[in-house]
Amino acid sequence: MKLIVGLGNPGTEYQGTRHNIGFEVLEAYAQTKKIDLSKTKFEAFFGEGEIKGEKVILALPQTYMNLSGRSVLSFLNFFKMAPEDLLVLHDELDLALGKMKFVRGGGAAGHRGVLSIQEMLGTKEFSRIRMGIGRPLNSEQVVDFVLKKFQKAERELLEPLILKSVKGLDLWLEKGVEAAIQFCHQN
Repeated sequence: MKLIVGLGNPGTEYQGTRHNIGFEVLEAYAQTKKIDLSKTKFEAFFGEGEIKGEKVILALPQTYMNLSGRSVLSFLNFFKMAPEDLLVLHDELDLALGKMKFVRGGGAAGHRGVLSIQEMLGTKEFSRIRMGIGRPLNSEQVVDFVLKKFQKAERELLEPLILKSVKGLDLWLEKGVEAAIQFCHQN
């Protein structure tokens, strides 16, 4: 059994923002797999299905980004999964818009959603897809930048990222971490 979590903030005011790219990718993945994300449990919307021969839970924590770990820990405990069974999708300031990296372990790099999960689980040993949103170019505060909606031109760079992330999720489920890393790091 595997748990895939998309990070974001709940509510319509955050839809389409940089910080919610994790939600967008997971929703796109759920749609391709015909998994309904309308169930609620552990402060999250979630759905279940079988993908590539593996039972999978897809979850969108509704705790706000900084408390995501509460929801994630509850899912892992209830379904008796280890951190190795977890994949988290999140935005990344340190990657250019449209770039991605698949990582296992590593620091949170200031991402409070990831930090919350690491603190609640007591480990960094879970997989993540870091999706580049870039950094503000001027003196704009990071918190304002991540909560802004993507502009039309930026959206065009995101569509290939979302499609590639969906394929990366399938590879992780079917062939494991190394195959997903190799695929996600190709240009």
